[in-house]
Amino acid sequence: MATAAIFSSLRRRRSPSLEAFLAPVDLTQVALLQTLAAVSSELISCFSDKPFFFQRRNSRSLIRKIEIFLVMLEYLRDSGSRSMPNLPSTAILCFKELYLLLYRSKILLDYCAQSSKLWLLLQNHSISGHFHDLNQEISTLLDVFPINDVGLSDDVREQVELLQKHARKAKLYVDKSDENLRLRFFSFLNEFDNGRIPNHVDIRLFFVERLGIRDAKSCRSEIEFLEEQIVNHEGDIEPTACVLNGFVAITRYCRFLLFGFEEDEVQLPSRKQKKPRKGLITREIADTFVTIPKDFCCPISLDLMTDPVIISTGQTYDRSSIVRWLEEGHCTCPKTGQMLIHTRLVPNRALRNLIMQWCTAHSVPYDPPEAADAPAESFAEALPIKAATEANRATTTLLVQHLANGSQGAQAIAAREIRLLAKTGKKNRAFIAEAGAIPHLCKLLSSSNPVAQENSVTAMLNLSIYDKNKSLIMDEDGCLRSIVEVLRLGLTTEARENAAATLFSLSAVHDYKKRIADQGGAIEALAGLLRVGTPRGKKDAVTALFNLSTHSDNYARMIEVGAVTALVGALGNEGVAEEAAGALALIVRQPIGAEAVGKEEMAVAGLITMMRCGTARGKENAVAALLELCRSGGAAATERVLGAPALAGLLQTLLFTGTKRARRKAASLARVFQRCENASLHFGGLGVGYALAGNSTPPNRDPRFTDDVSMPMSISVQVL
Repeated sequence: MATAAIFSSLRRRRSPSLEAFLAPVDLTQVALLQTLAAVSSELISCFSDKPFFFQRRNSRSLIRKIEIFLVMLEYLRDSGSRSMPNLPSTAILCFKELYLLLYRSKILLDYCAQSSKLWLLLQNHSISGHFHDLNQEISTLLDVFPINDVGLSDDVREQVELLQKHARKAKLYVDKSDENLRLRFFSFLNEFDNGRIPNHVDIRLFFVERLGIRDAKSCRSEIEFLEEQIVNHEGDIEPTACVLNGFVAITRYCRFLLFGFEEDEVQLPSRKQKKPRKGLITREIADTFVTIPKDFCCPISLDLMTDPVIISTGQTYDRSSIVRWLEEGHCTCPKTGQMLIHTRLVPNRALRNLIMQWCTAHSVPYDPPEAADAPAESFAEALPIKAATEANRATTTLLVQHLANGSQGAQAIAAREIRLLAKTGKKNRAFIAEAGAIPHLCKLLSSSNPVAQENSVTAMLNLSIYDKNKSLIMDEDGCLRSIVEVLRLGLTTEARENAAATLFSLSAVHDYKKRIADQGGAIEALAGLLRVGTPRGKKDAVTALFNLSTHSDNYARMIEVGAVTALVGALGNEGVAEEAAGALALIVRQPIGAEAVGKEEMAVAGLITMMRCGTARGKENAVAALLELCRSGGAAATERVLGAPALAGLLQTLLFTGTKRARRKAASLARVFQRCENASLHFGGLGVGYALAGNSTPPNRDPRFTDDVSMPMSISVQVL
């Protein structure tokens, strides 16, 4: 049988994690036989005594076939060493084909030996099909093999002929007991879908007695394996990822129902820690702090796309960005400059699915827009969604009960599981809060157990992403104070960072910005984290400070406790400079803020450096900050900005090459300088640039009030 046909068959059945291997070439007859015998012997020694939980009959049958091949190979090998005549070319081709079949057998047996029990159960039909495919190909090989021309002894020949006979008659075998178990698992899904919680006795019988999952650790391993399959198969999976999510939710519920909350140890999650996975899972989920792939970012906004669409030139943009571009009157492609034949936007569903899978793998929040063009879900797809929701709701009830009344260890575990449940989905975040988790998580924030504290503050962060939960958190007595205390004195670095991220999430509501700033120690702790935190900690701190700076009543407090100094210092840090410049541009709008920034020795120099080397948005923010510093800081501030070296050239560059907003800000700054005494001596070349770029200001309006100084920042809260 041709090699191409083998791989074609495997592709049709979505074979488990196959590697590409080539048949041995340029080997002597003896070397080929020795290689095949060694491979066969290794397979037999590895798997003959392996206790396969599922696919027992199919596995044993395949191993017996390999044992007969080994008998034949050893006989021919030993005969070859006694100067046996060369094998026929047909036999050589068959042996090379056998080499491929042996390696496929190894992968399939490995798959059955190392995969989780629930996964093997769900893949029962597919894996049985793989065994049947191998048997058919072995049968084809034996039909072609020149058994009469290779000089086998009578007893060896008899065994090979018997194998040939059995292979021809073999049919697809699906173990009935395994299939009944699979159907039972699906029945649990159906019960949750109908709003019923399966009987406790039935659940115990299925998981403990039938599957042999007898402790929390084993159950957790099953959950993790299923979750890895959802990520690693990139949507090409049966059952679908939607169905698998339902089974994950059911298994998580059963884990707590059957085995409780006590474990030998509860470890702190670590960004640097990577769990080894035996067997087929080779791709590891990346660390928490990740870089967004370039292809997933909108060329206009440079942010992660949530609704990618294709325009007539074939380029992909985020819908909101390209719509804004078109509404501004542009009729060209932003990336290529080509004229647009039409302005229809075609959803790029393939890219959106890839972005969703990447976000799931890296714990990045992603709520796809409810587009009108999205296809309606079929009943089969909708069912597991409801089942997963109901199973997660039942799990949440158990978790909140142990948060309230459990031991310290049980509370830490419950907080961790609520953290994980709140990572995805508005529904999960909603019913976790409805179940009363927030007051109990608030109490755990002051725990002396670092695991409990870190998990509780991270759970609070994940819950706060849902807007309706923000008010529940802020209205909970002492909750804001406790979050700030974790930010100040948290027992782990990640707890402090996640507390900062929680404040950022809560400060998205304008009315809460003043309350957060007035909470004792909040801004001081954010400024401290911005100065000495990890890269991710600095990012969390600067985004929180940016949000707080959008409320003018917070400026005095931010200046008083040194937040402005920290923001100026952050201008030299590439990872946070953009947001720091944005916050400064808001603060200097008020005279008190302009005065504070003007006193910072490195403020103007840092903003000038950003105009030269920063991102497109960073340059916008830097020139906006300089403009507002001149407007609100008086003559002294204007003189400092005016005297900055290379500013003229940088403004000239921005006037022609910057973004629309950057050009507008640069033009306004040039206009300020033109009104100053001797400005023409310093900025003689700017008149031309302004004439080209300054058409955004109506001639009869005061230029001081023509620029919108609000920062169009797009920052996501990361779920952890």
